[in-house]
Amino acid sequence: MQFLPNLSVITRPAQQRSLMSVARQAQDILSPEFAQDPYGNYQIMRESTPLVWHEAMQSYIISRYEDVERAFKDSVFTTDNYSWQIEPVHGRTILQMSGREHAVRRALVAPAFRGKELQKKFLPVIERNSRELIDGFRQTGSADLVSQYATRFPVNVIADMLGLDKADHDKFHGWYTAVIAFLGNLSQDPEVAAAGERTRQEFAEYMLPIIQERRAHPGDDLLSALCVAEVDGTVMSDEDIKAFCSLLLAAGGETTDKAIASVFANLLRHPDQLAAVQADRSLIPRAFAETLRFTPPVHMIMRQVAEDVPVSGGVIGKGSTVTCLIGSANRDERRYADPDHFDIFRSDLNAVNAFSAAADHLAFALGRHFCVGALLAKTEVEVGVNQLLDALPGLRLADEADPSEQGVFTRGPASVRVSFDVA
Repeated sequence: MQFLPNLSVITRPAQQRSLMSVARQAQDILSPEFAQDPYGNYQIMRESTPLVWHEAMQSYIISRYEDVERAFKDSVFTTDNYSWQIEPVHGRTILQMSGREHAVRRALVAPAFRGKELQKKFLPVIERNSRELIDGFRQTGSADLVSQYATRFPVNVIADMLGLDKADHDKFHGWYTAVIAFLGNLSQDPEVAAAGERTRQEFAEYMLPIIQERRAHPGDDLLSALCVAEVDGTVMSDEDIKAFCSLLLAAGGETTDKAIASVFANLLRHPDQLAAVQADRSLIPRAFAETLRFTPPVHMIMRQVAEDVPVSGGVIGKGSTVTCLIGSANRDERRYADPDHFDIFRSDLNAVNAFSAAADHLAFALGRHFCVGALLAKTEVEVGVNQLLDALPGLRLADEADPSEQGVFTRGPASVRVSFDVA
């Protein structure tokens, strides 16, 4: 395989590389072949070309665990790139902030996503939304866990948490789909870009009147809590709240959707591990943690370097954008034994810390921008897996079902068709 013309390898001089190394070149990250098998291409990149300059994306690409981990922890890797990557669709979010501004904004939003508050206030919301969806198909003997459950569950939960009308689900889903397409628009398709930017305006027209109404008449929902929150004399503006809600819908909807689908796709492909989880539900967090490592919902996150940075394979120049391949780093053979094997019992993945900033997989990022919604995602997955296993005895893949993954920026099964016994 050869790189397409717009891809340059940053490594030692060509004459010093072995013929085998030259022969093993990954497909271009924008190509259909790459999307069909990113994991095989990741392995080649880690082995032969751990640092790549991609002309079309105007970005360096890093693929080894040690480099991606550093990009999330070391402050020389900034989120300045979000001013053009995220702000056009969300507005200015907490992801772009640093220093005291970031610390204060995180303190304003984080309490609702901590364990005690989450369990007390929002666990009943999560359980109710899961149960309502399952009741729609539990007596049918078959279902698609993606279209009938996973794509709806997290969005319904977030709408309920914010006190929004769940009847607007199709709007929310359309908006976050457009946002994710914009973020993953690596080829710079102008129609995708325009649709993403329209979404920002449409979402603002929807949310700002509701935010203003909650300021005047706060209730017992997350949106009201954001409207009245104050830290060191700082409150969130209407624009701050709107941008955070937009981010929450996109990140919480798309990633949890794909995580739930992937948990079941992985377990259904490994019936012995599914049986173990069915018998011992305390293994659900391990199954989720291994899914985040093995098939993460987000395969790449971008950063921008504030100074020249040496990494495996070369040096990234000051001011450059860096594409961090989470999907590759989480399968790095330098970090994990037999990384291409799904194993909820693996000893080199710490499931206890898997949903905190001390995680050793990289699916939630690390450092000061560790995903604020990680515990929400964990709670949704635990509730969803428990309720689905209880309601769908004899759960198995439907005949000829193919829960294959799709996507490059975000990735997950397009369908998980299952059969089950009906009492």
